[in-house]
Amino acid sequence: MNRLWQEGLGRTRKGLVGRISGLFSNKSELSDALLDDLEEILIESDTGVDTALALIEGVRRRVPQIDGDMASCVRQALQLEVEDLMPASRPQATFAHTPHVILVVGVNGTGKTTTIGKLACRFAAEGKKVLLAGADTFRAAAGEQLEIWAERAGAEIVRQVHGADPAAVAFDGVDAGVARGADVVLVDTAGRLQNKVNLMEELKKIRRVIEKRLPDAPHDVLLVLDATTGQNGLSQARIFTEAVDVTQIALTKLDGTARGGIVLAIQRELGLPVHWAGLGEGAEDLVPFEAAEFVAGLFAGTERDDSV
Repeated sequence: MNRLWQEGLGRTRKGLVGRISGLFSNKSELSDALLDDLEEILIESDTGVDTALALIEGVRRRVPQIDGDMASCVRQALQLEVEDLMPASRPQATFAHTPHVILVVGVNGTGKTTTIGKLACRFAAEGKKVLLAGADTFRAAAGEQLEIWAERAGAEIVRQVHGADPAAVAFDGVDAGVARGADVVLVDTAGRLQNKVNLMEELKKIRRVIEKRLPDAPHDVLLVLDATTGQNGLSQARIFTEAVDVTQIALTKLDGTARGGIVLAIQRELGLPVHWAGLGEGAEDLVPFEAAEFVAGLFAGTERDDSV
């Protein structure tokens, strides 16, 4: 198992699997009262009510088929249910277009610009020519922050003065990406609350302008979610998807929360793939999301029976 996943999911593992062990220790039967307590633990880990109920029913069905003490049986049953819920593997990023345009969106404070910078470093290390478009012209420091990441990654950057039309910057960025033969264009946008209609309309405009310059673009819309916000992230994902057709999610600060169950809620309730997970502060700590690594990190140290 990858060390980053084991360490990054430590808080969630303690808050979920650790509490399950305590709840079912020295118990000999799976009562409705204990399952109610398990449901509460799952909800507090931000799996969401519907996902928690589905997991509980799976645990109820599986436990009689597993040998061992009750705590071990419940942990194994829950692990199997989580494995069934997660996709077999993360859809691999493809760059069939030149340039491949990724529009990056999200609310304030999720780590959106930092995520763009980390992705730029990763793509550049893979030998791709990367261009950053600084369409966040609202936050004064956004352009400077993006320039620092561009220099670090060896990427090119297109930006304008504070207060410029963000759609125009996005257009210029895609235009420059085409002219300069970039492999990837990452378009930064201003953070916006999902309930601000005028800001969401501006985001729709940015998308339309990008498509006007390059048909079929943006090829991906990446929504950056802060894992510590819990169920509010689901609301964000729904509204951003309605506005600009989100295709993938980057989940930041997963290492800083005991509520990593949000991954399960996103998967079951939205069906949107989590492509990237933030497991630390360093550029290398933004990693491709792998379902097997997530499950292994969540249940690290837990015995299971693969014959079940």
